[in-house]
Amino acid sequence: HEVYQEGLERTGISTDHIPSIEEMNKCLSNLGWRAVVVNGFIPPAAFMEFHSYKILPIAQDMRSIEHIEYTPSPDIIHEAAGHAPFIVDIDYGEYLQRFGEYGLKALYTKKDLEMYEAIRKLSIVKECPDSKESEIKDAERNVTEKVAANTEPSEAALLSRLFWWTAEYGLVGTADDYKIFGAGLLSSLGESQSCLKDNVKKIPLTLDCLNYSYDITKAQPQLFVTRSCKHMTQVLEELADHMCFRVGGAESVQKAIKAEIVATCEYSSGLQVSGVVKTMMTNSVGREIYLGTEGPTQLSYNYKQLQGHGKDYHGAGFGSPVGGLQDITKPLENLSADRLKAIGLYTGERVSLNFLSGITVTGVLEKIWREDGKNILFTFNDCIVTTLEGEILFNPEWGKYDMAVGKRIVSVFAGSADRSEYETYPDKSERKVIKKESDAIQSELYSIYSKVRQYRNQGGVSKQVINDLLAGVQEKFFDEWLLLEEIEELINDI
Repeated sequence: HEVYQEGLERTGISTDHIPSIEEMNKCLSNLGWRAVVVNGFIPPAAFMEFHSYKILPIAQDMRSIEHIEYTPSPDIIHEAAGHAPFIVDIDYGEYLQRFGEYGLKALYTKKDLEMYEAIRKLSIVKECPDSKESEIKDAERNVTEKVAANTEPSEAALLSRLFWWTAEYGLVGTADDYKIFGAGLLSSLGESQSCLKDNVKKIPLTLDCLNYSYDITKAQPQLFVTRSCKHMTQVLEELADHMCFRVGGAESVQKAIKAEIVATCEYSSGLQVSGVVKTMMTNSVGREIYLGTEGPTQLSYNYKQLQGHGKDYHGAGFGSPVGGLQDITKPLENLSADRLKAIGLYTGERVSLNFLSGITVTGVLEKIWREDGKNILFTFNDCIVTTLEGEILFNPEWGKYDMAVGKRIVSVFAGSADRSEYETYPDKSERKVIKKESDAIQSELYSIYSKVRQYRNQGGVSKQVINDLLAGVQEKFFDEWLLLEEIEELINDI
């Protein structure tokens, strides 16, 4: 793609030396982006959040010569020379950022975490010089099995597929006239050539690409062609319209329950309840009428935790009705202070709220929480909550009762609302990138690389000096292809 060469220059990436993060950040800052060094594959949630803040996570490793054509392990070639150059395209940068924002909210499952661990293991094993062929094959087999087992992909998995077929392995143009722009293709000498062959099917990009899973251990049998970066964002928005953070409702709550992760359910009042959702009651038409969490739960408004309503206070969980009140046509969250009093809702008084669902909340109203002109939370003393059938959902002996206010659940998304107060990242992977310690010979080799870099920068070095250096390298480091290439360039420049 024609943007690529321009992008290399404008993002601080040169063809004559390995880029540094410092160089890249100086250039990326002019584009409103930054870069940060990471250790191999990072958890998907972290990857998404970096992009949402317009930060490119870049693995600082360099692939081995054995895997120069392709490696599943993230390295500086893939991250820096693959993704970074297209940041100069405003539409591409917007796509990455928006993808990060939506990905951060996507519901994921335990299977997704297992997939992440399998891929991280493969990337580490494959780039470790001491790995046996059998270990690599086992790691590849594990990834393939995890892909095959994921028959009901989560929102996070579907987003990952879209990212794979666009930013990683995307073509741009038409099925008959296309150019490479995906970072996976640009950083793979093997696939950047094989993808041009007729046996690799070229399919116009639509949301149907989500029907195609991928295996990072194999060449791609088909690729998708986007008309433009704006087109990619349109497809992303089409997917987002079907995600729980936009859809809400009982179906979305049920997906959060099935995921078994910390998720946030946002009421129509704006109140956000973050925790592991365990229970939901629905009425005969499938509308949510009650939901409950188990374990540490946070209450927030506009992504800011309400004072005194953190995960320590709600350590055992939280439960509340959802819906409207009997004989009151206007949603409870929209009633003014005067209207609340008109229907007998005074603080300090014993009141009874009868929901359309048949759930009843009876207790001494201690406090009404209001934000932006809306009622979002009622706090009760000596409160009992019962269903139409008489089942007790809250007992006065359990202490104060906090009742969420809202006619509907309008949004459900992964993680907590206020992440600064409730951290929800999965545990850090125990698999570490394996580094081989430098011995005396390797230290000598690095010293020669530094000398070559010095000669290249200072110039004016005699041909005899370079020839002497070449002779020593050919004798002791005859298989160091990159070093020999560097020296040849020096000779040609003299």
